[in-house]
Amino acid sequence: MISYDLTGRKALLTGAASGIGLATATMLARAGASVAINFLPDDGRGPEAVAKLKAEGLAAVEAPGNVANAGEAEAMVERAIDRLGGLHFLANNAGTPGVRRRVPPVELDLITEELWSTVLQTNLLGLFRCAKAAGPALKKTHGAIVNTASIAGLDAAGSSMAYGASKAGVISLTKNLARAFGPEIRVNAVAPGAVDSSWQIDWGEEGKRLSAEKALLKRRATPEEIAEVIVFLGFGAAMVTGQTLVVDGGMTLN
Repeated sequence: MISYDLTGRKALLTGAASGIGLATATMLARAGASVAINFLPDDGRGPEAVAKLKAEGLAAVEAPGNVANAGEAEAMVERAIDRLGGLHFLANNAGTPGVRRRVPPVELDLITEELWSTVLQTNLLGLFRCAKAAGPALKKTHGAIVNTASIAGLDAAGSSMAYGASKAGVISLTKNLARAFGPEIRVNAVAPGAVDSSWQIDWGEEGKRLSAEKALLKRRATPEEIAEVIVFLGFGAAMVTGQTLVVDGGMTLN
C-alpha cells in the first residue's frame, strides 16, 4: 500500500458509518487527516465509528445528515467544513440499492416509481448536492473529489436496473464535474465489484461464492482494498481527472 502523510488535510466522507466509507475514513485519519464522517441521523453506527477513531487518538467529527434530501445535504456539508476548518477532499460514498434482494431485469413490475426516486435521490442527486456545496472550499485548497460508482453502472446487472442506471449516472456526472471544477479540483470515481461489506442486499452464501468465482482473482474485495484506491485518487494521481477506475478483481473481464 502507498503511504501518505496527510497531516493538516481535511476530508468529508458521506455514507461513512460502515463499509467502504468507514474504511476510507479510517485510512485517512491514520495517515494524519482530520475526517468528518457523514451518516444518517438515526444510524447509531455513525457516532460509534467517530468514538472509535477518537479512542485511537485520531481526529474525527460527526457529520449527520441525509444526502437524499435537498437542503439537508448542503447544510451537512457546510457544517462539516466549518467544524473541520476547511476541506481538501470529498468522498461521495453514500448510496443505497433501495431493495433488500436482487431484482433481475426481467422483473419489471418490481421497478417502481418509489424505487427510482430512492436510488436517484441518494446515489445521484445526493452526490451532486454534496459536490456542489463542497466546491468553493475545495477550490481554495485545490482539492479532490472521489465518487463511489459501481460495475453495475458499466455492464453488470447490479441489484436492480434502477441502481445500475443511477451508477451509470455517477460515471457520467464524474466526467462533467471534472469539467466544471477544473483546473482547481480533480474529480474521479471508483467502480467496485463484489465487496464483503455491510450492504443492504442479501446476496446469500451461494451468491457470494459465485461472485468470487466470476472474478479473475477468485475472491471478493475488502472495504479496505476499495479505500486504498479512493485514497490514491484523492491524494495521489495528480494528473488524473474525470476517470472511473474499476476495482473488481477482473469480474467485468470474465
